Amino acid sequence: MKFSFNRFFAIALASISLLANSSYAQEKSIVVSSTTSTEQSGLFGFMFPIFKMKSGIDVKVVAVGTGQALDIGRRGDVDVVFVHDKPAEEKFVSEGYATQRNEVMYNDFVLIGPKSDPAKIAGGKDIQVAFQKISVAQAPFVSRGDKSGTHAAELRYWKSAGIPVPSSSIWYKETGSGMGPALNTASAMNGYILSDRATWLTFKNRGDLTILVQGDPKLFNQYGVMLVNPAKFPHVKKAEGQAFIDWITSKNGQDVIASYQIGGEQLFFPNAKK
Repeated sequence: MKFSFNRFFAIALASISLLANSSYAQEKSIVVSSTTSTEQSGLFGFMFPIFKMKSGIDVKVVAVGTGQALDIGRRGDVDVVFVHDKPAEEKFVSEGYATQRNEVMYNDFVLIGPKSDPAKIAGGKDIQVAFQKISVAQAPFVSRGDKSGTHAAELRYWKSAGIPVPSSSIWYKETGSGMGPALNTASAMNGYILSDRATWLTFKNRGDLTILVQGDPKLFNQYGVMLVNPAKFPHVKKAEGQAFIDWITSKNGQDVIASYQIGGEQLFFPNAKK
């Protein structure tokens, strides 16, 4: 009787283990390195469960600045990169870390600042003029300083305004942080800051800050997605990663992006090329 029981127990344990392994094997997932703006805006929390329901693929996110997200892709530590710095993305492809860049959606950058507006930029639509006035006034300005897509855009605006990129000083502060923490710093300092509109709309700790400059075509903010090259990194989950890209650029995925709103305002605008 003892032998039979032990044998039964061993068979039962093996069966449970087999079922668990089978279930684990059936689970599908990918890792995506992306920007803090897509994560902190709430878009991913809204979109990924819908994708999983349709595909059975779970998406895990590493949310960092665009520069870091691309570097993670260069190490082959993720399957997909989803960022917003087109020149850097095109370089990523030219270096062979991806074979194709796919446009997904866009929104815009906005220049945030205190309502007291010491640089007198409120209502302007020229980002270069706004940066020139902030520089002349040496009004407090918070930079992400983290090689993110937003930081890259900020550096382009200083350059196009004909101003040497400021270094950390009494009035110019680099935080080396994501969009949310940088906005917290700007709120505490009552300073100016460049932000993507989506993160600003979801940001709660606004204090005396408000949008002062918007609407300049140069503030256009394009997002792209790329499969990390499986020829360079064979462990990349090619089928699952491509399934995600195919979905997010499909009509269904684009409709999901368009439907995401905060306070009745659309945060991202789909524009995948057919």
